[in-house]
Amino acid sequence: MTRRFLILVGVLIAFVTGPAGAVEIQEITTPLGIKAWLVQDKTAPLVALSFSFAGGTASEPESRKGVTQLMALMLTDGAGTLPAEAFRLRQEDAAVSLGFGASADRLVGSLQVLTANRDKGFDLLRLALTAPRFDADMLEQRRSQAIAGLNQAEQRPRSVAERTMMTTLFAGHPYGRDFQDLRASLKTIVASDLKDRAAQLLRRDGLIVAAVGDIDAAELARALDHTFGALPVGTPAPAIADWVPTARPRIIVVDRPVPQSAVVMAMPGVLRRDPDWYAAQLLSYILGGGQQSRLFDEVREKRGLAYSVSSNLRSAAKASLLVISTGSANDHVAEAIRVIRREIARLRRDGVGDQELADAKTYLTGALALSLDSSAAVASLVHSLQIDGLPRDFLDRRAGLIAAVTKADVDRVARRVLRDDAISTIVVGKPVGLAVDR
Repeated sequence: MTRRFLILVGVLIAFVTGPAGAVEIQEITTPLGIKAWLVQDKTAPLVALSFSFAGGTASEPESRKGVTQLMALMLTDGAGTLPAEAFRLRQEDAAVSLGFGASADRLVGSLQVLTANRDKGFDLLRLALTAPRFDADMLEQRRSQAIAGLNQAEQRPRSVAERTMMTTLFAGHPYGRDFQDLRASLKTIVASDLKDRAAQLLRRDGLIVAAVGDIDAAELARALDHTFGALPVGTPAPAIADWVPTARPRIIVVDRPVPQSAVVMAMPGVLRRDPDWYAAQLLSYILGGGQQSRLFDEVREKRGLAYSVSSNLRSAAKASLLVISTGSANDHVAEAIRVIRREIARLRRDGVGDQELADAKTYLTGALALSLDSSAAVASLVHSLQIDGLPRDFLDRRAGLIAAVTKADVDRVARRVLRDDAISTIVVGKPVGLAVDR
């Protein structure tokens, strides 16, 4: 990590956490009982909304895999009396950006609109939520796009490695989706399936909303009741089961005729709500989070085995993984994996150094500031705090929580997470010298 970068991060930290840049979050409750968090900001004439509903791809019916994402995409493909093209033109005329998607756990959406067109933006969102059309022509178009995307992913070694990792580690769990089943299911979905899924998920009982920008609490309350008020209130869908990882090492090779193999190595991580979350984040950064990380130095800089190598901590509602990703020429893959495993063992055995821990703290503290470059980014951050069940003053406390992590904490988490008996290694390509476990 360069001194210049550390100085830049320090300046950004001071700006974001200082009085002039503090993120003050209000909690509001509308007359209809909708709760939301608001960051009021009059410096720019726009409003950004980030919101989600309980239930995502992991909770969809086994026979209708893909229905949640397909339904989410089609919420903006026409609504009410407006077919897809008319709805799109209405958005363009009002300079409204509106979109939906789905994670494993939630149906997510976003809205960005200029203050002058705020009412038009919220009204288009209301139409998308309460009167989606799911027209036959758009269903066929979206279905074809989704299947084409799956077919294209099948040709990318990294995508195949990621998919194989998920189906392997989460076998028998809703997070472990089989893409072959998904492709077959997409071909059978009809408009009534989309309508049923929309009715299951678009409910106020599972709604989380964050707003940022040129709008006050009273204005936001009126807009939210107008937008979401017609949605039904009911009992939330049952939560999916916790993931119970199977601790056993394995190397899985997926044969592909490519000169360079994609490699993904994964092991159970630390959930976001775990007290060790920040120690695990620091551990991941030291291991493979940047150009001064141990893996970057050992795998790329010293040996030239890969152009890139990285580690990151991925956390969902019911599971977390520490994932290491790289790619190497087929005849160098075995050596790259050996070096990675050796560094994992060394970090587990010897722990972290004082300076690398200090640098990791500086980066992790400042990375948040670097990401807050728009109202939409701030809205997404505030929304993520709500999903994670964090308090409104969390951003004021975050730097202190990171600073409080000790070397002993990170070393303890290294022994907890970096276990040889829990590493699954997925290689897609034609690697030389690797045994196949299945």
